[in-house]
Amino acid sequence: MKKLVIFDMDGTILNTLDDMTDSCNFILQKYGFPLHTIDEVKYFVGNGIPKLIERALPSDVDKETFDKVLADFIQYYELHSADKTRPYDGVIDFIQSLKNHGYMIAVNTNKVESAAIELCKTYFPNLFDIISGSRKGMPPKPAPDGVYEILERANVTKEEAVFIGDSDVDLQTGINAGTDVIGVDWGFRGADFLKSQGATNIAMQPKDVEEIVLRLL
Repeated sequence: MKKLVIFDMDGTILNTLDDMTDSCNFILQKYGFPLHTIDEVKYFVGNGIPKLIERALPSDVDKETFDKVLADFIQYYELHSADKTRPYDGVIDFIQSLKNHGYMIAVNTNKVESAAIELCKTYFPNLFDIISGSRKGMPPKPAPDGVYEILERANVTKEEAVFIGDSDVDLQTGINAGTDVIGVDWGFRGADFLKSQGATNIAMQPKDVEEIVLRLL
């Protein structure tokens, strides 16, 4: 029986794409680089902020410029990470329902941990028991280190946990950690892509998540 449900953040519980796109383009414009559409940025995210900036910048940018753009993005995004960001419809209800059924609830994200904590306080007060994000010494997903940390803090085994996310990075994170995995259709990639990456449990809408969790042994 499952005891712990671990969620990805961006594209799974929060639609953060508008704020990430706006912040990215603000910094790119500041440095005179080409801007990107929201559909382009959708495929830049998932592997952490440094990888987002690497994908957004031209391939010939030198390290000094990259470091400046990255630092400016982090500073700007921390101030504007909640301008347009909102939970996906129905997400708060099913997370509350899982909690009411006695599940521990956690977040494992490649977003800077301090920002993830603040977003959870803003949009999901008192719903998450453990939040693990990007910080010094913590390898980004799909490395399983964040999941291992959560399992240890929750005092549960990998067999008692399920990882839920919207991308191939999330699928691989769960596989690497040895947990069951549920993909979600409403995020940045969609069901067809997730199936192509080997996903077998896919929630087409938020209310499906609880049904899938309950039937996983």
